[in-house]
Amino acid sequence: MFTLYGAPGWGSAISELMFELCGEPYRWVDVSGFDQPGEARDRLLALNPLGQVPTLQSEDGAVLTESAAIALMLADRHPALIPPPGDPQRMRFHHWLVWLVAAVYPTFTYGDYPQRWTAAGAQELKQSTDAHREAAYRWLESQLGDSAFLLGDNITLLDAYLPVLVRWQPREAWFQACAPKLWGIAQRVKAQKALQSVVARNQL
Repeated sequence: MFTLYGAPGWGSAISELMFELCGEPYRWVDVSGFDQPGEARDRLLALNPLGQVPTLQSEDGAVLTESAAIALMLADRHPALIPPPGDPQRMRFHHWLVWLVAAVYPTFTYGDYPQRWTAAGAQELKQSTDAHREAAYRWLESQLGDSAFLLGDNITLLDAYLPVLVRWQPREAWFQACAPKLWGIAQRVKAQKALQSVVARNQL
């Protein structure tokens, strides 16, 4: 069985949702406070030198980090939750998965803790990352049709990102006003019966 290290409300919730969508057994370990010096951070650093969640450990002790890598690992084990080979949506799955973690997620890394990266321009860094994130979400919204989920009417592992992302800046009211398709998909994902324990634990 896999062990998933995370904290309520953090990005590890994305991987929790993926595990539940797959029906893949896992043990969840709460390392709340990992972003500050202390026991939780020391425990996480022993597995992941970056001190980030999600951190996933397999039964043989191997460690996997990064939500996209975890998604691809789960897709290999549960291919029904990714578009099949030959389907044009499979290329979009890979595109948007990498785009989310490469173009959107770093705006939180730098914008949520600007003082870690600059002493003089912290406010400017936060403002610029917030603006970049909003522009990215507007672009993604413009790519969507009227389907129930990101890649059509069947849920995929990619959809697990949305219930978490819409809870973060710029918050749900912004999504309802400026990216209503993304917000609607997030609500449909959260309504999945299999996900209710994760939704509750992370206050999604």
